[in-house]
Amino acid sequence: MRLLAIDAALPAVSACVLDHDGAAPLAEETIPMERGHAEALPLLLERVVGRVDGGFPSIDRVAVTVGPGSFTGIRIGLAAGQAVALALGCEIVGVSTLAALAAPLILEPLDGVAAAAIDARHGQVYVAAYGPDGRALLAPRRAGAHEALRALGDGPLLLAGSGAPLLAREARASGVPARIVSEAAAPDIAFVARLGLAASPAAAPARPLYLKAPDAKPMAGAAAENRQGAP
Repeated sequence: MRLLAIDAALPAVSACVLDHDGAAPLAEETIPMERGHAEALPLLLERVVGRVDGGFPSIDRVAVTVGPGSFTGIRIGLAAGQAVALALGCEIVGVSTLAALAAPLILEPLDGVAAAAIDARHGQVYVAAYGPDGRALLAPRRAGAHEALRALGDGPLLLAGSGAPLLAREARASGVPARIVSEAAAPDIAFVARLGLAASPAAAPARPLYLKAPDAKPMAGAAAENRQGAP
C-alpha cells in the first residue's frame, strides 16, 4: 500500500508519500506558516507526489490530520485529502494531531505517560495521553493547564507539542516529574503517515476534531442576535 499523508491543521503545511514496507517516506515536504495554507497546500501536494514513481495514480490511501488545531487549517487539509481520495477512488483515514505528536514518544521505551499538548491560548491546551503500549489513557480534550495536569496523573510525564511548556510549568509547581521531549508546533508528517497506514477507515474517519466552538459567528446568526438585542 502506498499512502499520501496531509497535514494543515497547525502552523505548517506538510505532505509525504510512504509505502507500507518503507522505513522512510519516498518524498516529503513541510513549510512552517501561520497563514496561507489554502494557497500553499495544493502546490506542495503536486511537488511531493510528483517526486514518486507513478505520481497520484500510485496512491492507495490518503491520511489527513483532523485536529485539534486551527478551524481553517483542519478544513483545508480535509478538503484537499477528500478531493484526492475522490479523484483517485481510494480510501481516506483521519489522524489526530495529538496522536501524531505523541507517536515518537510511544515508539521509544517509555516509563510513564506520553502526553501531547497543543497550546490553545489563554492558558488552555488541547491534550491527550498514551501509555507504553500506545493505548489511549486520556482522550483528546481542551482544558486549562492545571486541570490537564491533574487528568494526567502523577507521572512521570514525557511531553511533546507547543503546549508542553505550559504543562511542564504546572508539573514543576505540583512536584510531578515531567520532561519536555519536543515543543514542535506541528507533527512530523512521517508519523502522520505511519499512523494512517495502521488506521482502519471505519475506526478513523476523516472527520474534523475541533474540541472548541468557533470564535466567529455566522453572519446570519450574528445579525439575528443583534436584532434580538436591539432596543
